[in-house]
Amino acid sequence: MDIILALKAIIMGLVEGFTEFLPISSTGHLILAGSLINFTGEVAQVFEIAIQAGAILAVMWEYRARLGAVLGGITSDPRQQKLVINLIVAFLPAAVLGFLFSKAIKAHLFAPVPVALAFIVGAFVILWAERRHKVLPGAHRIQTVDDMTVLDAFKVGCAQCFALIPGTSRSGATIIGGMLFGLSRTAATEFSFFLAIPTLLAATVYSVFKARHDLHASDLPLFLIGGVAAFISAFLCVRWLLRFISTHDFTGFAWYRIVFGVVVLITAHFGWVVWAE
Repeated sequence: MDIILALKAIIMGLVEGFTEFLPISSTGHLILAGSLINFTGEVAQVFEIAIQAGAILAVMWEYRARLGAVLGGITSDPRQQKLVINLIVAFLPAAVLGFLFSKAIKAHLFAPVPVALAFIVGAFVILWAERRHKVLPGAHRIQTVDDMTVLDAFKVGCAQCFALIPGTSRSGATIIGGMLFGLSRTAATEFSFFLAIPTLLAATVYSVFKARHDLHASDLPLFLIGGVAAFISAFLCVRWLLRFISTHDFTGFAWYRIVFGVVVLITAHFGWVVWAE
């Protein structure tokens, strides 16, 4: 394999892993990173989705005890059955809309400037949600994922639909949406992690299947390198985020989104950086 291409795969994998579970949009960062290092095209788009599997494996490893309990008690333990039902309900809205509109979204929104605008708009939503969370501390009535009802799960699933817009952030939409709907910051973050498993695995399988005729056996090492990089960086990120939210809110991520989005818009407007479309 070409060493430069391998390095690009590692960079993209690291970007995926470090951003997938933060409210800053992994898709947006991958589009922008791909533009900067000239890693674009049909195969690159499939690669960006496929390496999400590495990030998901990191979450599955972190929560292996709970996932093992779910598998062991899915036929007999009401607690585990409730979590599975809630995840299915939360998964369906974005799955349906993604299936119907993914082609149009990729055609019109997978570009640096729309992504930058989504970064900025999403940042103000986070700032508003965090302010509301502080002003109305009693609003977070759900302390753990086990306290969630089917209706709570459906609301979070509807919030996840906004993540179909590149730059919005799947994690940001589900975590902030969960907080607005009454979940504590910890419960919203953990449910976002659990919901990522079916959502991203389904997106990976669907994307690879659709592009199967454009992929070749020679692409496999590239995907593996990117997946391993995504696994390692995502594992570190998940461990860090769980510690971070115990004492911090998401305001810092909002300001990061604003600065990042403005930088992209300015550099694109003045031609200082040639962002690939």
